Amino acid sequence: MSKTLLIIIGSVVVMLVVFIVALDFIFKPPSIVKLTRIPDGEYDPAVWGKYYPLEYRSYLKNREMAPSPTGFGGSVKVQKSIAEPAILENFKGMAFSKDYSEDRGHPYAVQDLMETKRVSPKSAGACMTCKSANLIDIYKQKGWGYAKTPLFDLFPLLKHPITCANCHEPSTMALRVINPAFIEAMANRGIDVKKATREEMRSYVCGQCHVEYYFQPETSKVIFPWQNGMKPDEMYTYYAGQPFGFAQDWIHPDSRAKMLKAQHPEFETWNGGVHGQAGVSCADCHMPFMRNNGQKYSSHWVTSPLKNIGSSCRTCHDQSEQWLLERVKTTQNNVWHLQKTAGQWVARAHEVIGKAASAPKTNLVELEKARERVRKAQWFWDIVAAENSMGFHNPDQVLNTLGQSIDLAHQAIETASRAAGTNF
Repeated sequence: MSKTLLIIIGSVVVMLVVFIVALDFIFKPPSIVKLTRIPDGEYDPAVWGKYYPLEYRSYLKNREMAPSPTGFGGSVKVQKSIAEPAILENFKGMAFSKDYSEDRGHPYAVQDLMETKRVSPKSAGACMTCKSANLIDIYKQKGWGYAKTPLFDLFPLLKHPITCANCHEPSTMALRVINPAFIEAMANRGIDVKKATREEMRSYVCGQCHVEYYFQPETSKVIFPWQNGMKPDEMYTYYAGQPFGFAQDWIHPDSRAKMLKAQHPEFETWNGGVHGQAGVSCADCHMPFMRNNGQKYSSHWVTSPLKNIGSSCRTCHDQSEQWLLERVKTTQNNVWHLQKTAGQWVARAHEVIGKAASAPKTNLVELEKARERVRKAQWFWDIVAAENSMGFHNPDQVLNTLGQSIDLAHQAIETASRAAGTNF
C-alpha cells in the first residue's frame, strides 16, 4: 500500500512539474527571437520594430534629449562655445564658429544636418555620409560621385536618419558597415571588415562614423588619415604631407595659419585606450545586453554607459555604481580643466601671431614657424575637444596631448614675439 501511495504522489509531482513548465513555455516569451527577413531597401525602423520590438523600443529612447550624468556631453542641442568661449576665436573664419552644438541622438541626424548653419548651397554631398541609411542606395547609384554632388541636391533622397539598416544586414541581422570610407581605410590597414568577428563588428559599426576624416580636394571623397597610425601625432604627420594636395581646412584670419579641423575621433581614441586594448567593444558599454521577461537583447539606446552602470560597467567591474560614477567624473573633470586651458592658450597664440604679422620688420621665417606651431597646438587641442568622451576613452593619451597643445601654444607665442622683436 505504501508503494502505491508513493507512486501516486510521484505521479502527481511529475504532472505538476510538467504543468508548470508548460505554463512557463506558454506565457513566458522565448529567450531567442525568431529571425525575420527584412526586405532590402527597407530603412524605416518602425518596420524593423514590428519584428524586433525590444530593440526598437530602446532605439526610440534616442529621441530623448538630456545631459549626461557627469555634465559633459549629453544630447541637449546647446552651443559648445557657451562653456568654452575659445571655440569662437580658434575657429574664426570657418563654419564651426557659427554653429558648434552638442550632437543629438541618431534619429535627429538628418534633421540636424539640414538645420545646421555649417552647411550652405556650396556644401558637398560628402557631408551626409554618416547621417542616413539612404547612403546605401545613393552610393550604389552614384559611387563616390555622390561626394561631389551638391548636398542640397541630395536632401530629398534622405528619407531616414541613422537606423537599423546602417548596422544590420536586413536578411540575417548580421552586423555590417555601409560607409565606403571606413571599408577602404580598414583595407589599407590590412583588415577585411567582411572577415571580422562579431565582437570586432560591435565596434566597427560605430567606428565607421565616429572617426576623424577629411574630404579629398576636387572629388570631396571621404578619407580617414590613418596611413601613419591613429594617434594624434601620427595623424598630424599624415596631414603634414598634404595628401592628395590637401593643405588645410581653412586659413585663420588673424594668424593666417593653415588650420585643420578635427572631427569626432572616438574610434581612434578608444582604440588606444585601456578598454579598446582589452577587447571591450563600443557596444559592450554603449549598447549593453539587457533582459525583459527573460528575453536577452542588446539595448539600442546608444547613450552614456553611466545611465545604466549595472549593465554597462558592472559586468566587468565589481565596484559600486557610485564609485564608478565618481571615477569617471574625476577623469572628465581633469581633462576638462586642461582642455579649457589649452584652448585659451591657442586663442592667445592666434592673437599674438596676428600682431607679429602686422609689426614692421618682422622675420617672416620665424613667423612661419609660429604659424606651424599654432596649427599643431590647435590640432592637439581640437582632437581632444572634438572627441565625445571628455577624455575617458583614453585618459593617458588625452592628457598628454593637451599638455603638448599648451606647450606648443607657448612656443608659438614666443616664436611670434621673437619674429617681431618684441613681447606681446
